[in-house]
Amino acid sequence: MGILGAVGATSLIQLCNVVPAGCAALFVKLEGENPTGSMKDRMAVAVVAAAEADGRLKPGGTMVEYTGGSTGASLAMVCAAKGYPIRIVTSDAFSLEKRKQMEAYGAELILVPSEGGVSTKKMFLEMIETARKMEKEPGVHWNDQLNNFDSIGGYSDLAKRFGTRRKGRWMPLFTRLEQRPLCEEWPRS
Repeated sequence: MGILGAVGATSLIQLCNVVPAGCAALFVKLEGENPTGSMKDRMAVAVVAAAEADGRLKPGGTMVEYTGGSTGASLAMVCAAKGYPIRIVTSDAFSLEKRKQMEAYGAELILVPSEGGVSTKKMFLEMIETARKMEKEPGVHWNDQLNNFDSIGGYSDLAKRFGTRRKGRWMPLFTRLEQRPLCEEWPRS
């Protein structure tokens, strides 16, 4: 399995002793098991796949995004795995650790200076405008995370994992009580 195959293959575990016995079964997904340690890996796989499918991101093309960290790290990881260069507009107001993580996955960082390390509306607007200008370059696709609904597709499998099919519809597990052994660990998927 390659790195992209590991995205979403996180454990689903039951939390014990959180609710009184017989009331409900409470489960969590351990999204920190994703390759970058973030559930945003799911979103990154989905937005890159959608952009490839409809031609916004072409072979040899470059992805551009503005971000403070987790989204950028996840997009950089997916782009590296698929062979796309990525340019990330970020700022010195954001964590040095996240910037180093993005660079470790091969991202080129474009830093927008902050006012004394503080995130401001002006800084965010400058980041967005910088990405918007870069999109005009040939072969560049701007992900535009705050306006990109393709990200929803990255979480649909997560919703399905927490649900079950009943009469043609998905019913979340948390609406039904089930008899299950306490602390049962479900297989990864």
